[in-house]
Amino acid sequence: MRKRVLLIGGNFAPEQTGIGKYNGEMTDWLVNNGYDCTVITSYPYYPQWQVQEPYRKGKNWYTKETAHNGRLTIYRCPQYVPAQPSGKKRILLDASFWLSAFFKLLQLLPAKKYDVVITVVPAFHLGLLAVLYKKLRGARFLYHIQDLQIEAARDLQMIRSARLINLLLGMEKYILKRADVVSSISDGMMKRIQEKTGKNVMFFPNWVDTALFHPLDNKAALKEEYGFSAADTIFLYSGAIGEKQGLEAILHAAQANPAATFLICGSGPYKTQLQAQAEQMQVTNVHFMPLQPFEQFNRFLNMADVHLVIQKAGASDLVMPSKLTTILAVGGLALVTANPGSGLHELVNRHRMGILVNAEDQQALNEGIRQAMQQQAGELVQNARAYAAENLAISSVMARFEREVFQPARKMKQPLAASAS
Repeated sequence: MRKRVLLIGGNFAPEQTGIGKYNGEMTDWLVNNGYDCTVITSYPYYPQWQVQEPYRKGKNWYTKETAHNGRLTIYRCPQYVPAQPSGKKRILLDASFWLSAFFKLLQLLPAKKYDVVITVVPAFHLGLLAVLYKKLRGARFLYHIQDLQIEAARDLQMIRSARLINLLLGMEKYILKRADVVSSISDGMMKRIQEKTGKNVMFFPNWVDTALFHPLDNKAALKEEYGFSAADTIFLYSGAIGEKQGLEAILHAAQANPAATFLICGSGPYKTQLQAQAEQMQVTNVHFMPLQPFEQFNRFLNMADVHLVIQKAGASDLVMPSKLTTILAVGGLALVTANPGSGLHELVNRHRMGILVNAEDQQALNEGIRQAMQQQAGELVQNARAYAAENLAISSVMARFEREVFQPARKMKQPLAASAS
């Protein structure tokens, strides 16, 4: 008999970046490996921060979709989506989806039981819905943490009320205690979660299709294909353009390194502001491009000489940049802002698969860019591709996930703090 899985998450396919991408690929894998999956989610909006076509007509109410010959059912729920997200508006977004997902969950309670219910953070309080379903129907509960959402909101000063932060942390503690499995995507995040719970945390990293994303040799031709000169040294940032990245540092780096070409690709609430700042600073070696089509993305990534993974200092152990997985898969040279002691710094340094500079240190970033322009990157990019192939291929990640989640009697093979090594 097929096992039944219920996923509750605010982001899902066809979103091409971030959590929605991974939720969609996870359910596809499960369906293709013999599971029946149901998803309670919202309408795709990220990273544009507006509901995307062809879903805009249905954005105000509930809809149902089926795929994989009926083995995947998707319920899309209405939610508030702010065009310019702030701390308060993000709270409203999360609260509105929680409420609409709650009513959908109530409708599903009398139906055939799900064996496993999964919620994905953010939003952290979706775990309350899983706790409710577990209490009423006895399902196994997996709480998967992509971002340490509360700490990120606090440290990035998106929420300034200490009382509210403490209330949210107390709610999170309640959820963590009732989860059968808690998982996260990096050593640094796992250690911080383990400090809260005192229980094992499963390593469940963001994966990459290492067959689809792979190194190409014709970098000069690719540059010309995208309108650049073969002689240009291209520094690429590709991903969401939001507050936690601190991308204004790229503009200052461009001023300090006029011989380099900087390309910022993606969308997000701060893109317009960043473009206006670039114009005001009169930097002519910074170019902006929209998010690239998925089928062309491997070629696009291979065009770049250096990939920028820019984050603020406070985010290095609170979030793990999902863009890094594809950079590693294409054998890209990553220039990463992360401070010593953070999980991201430890990972990149341990496997010698990128250039590390201190976060929120403009002089260090400028120097790192100059170093990248001069460095022979052969060993670093070889290590990057090897790490992706050995640790991040979706087949191996999901097979390990299946063993730990769907075979609960099986004990974990190793201490999870070391499992990303």
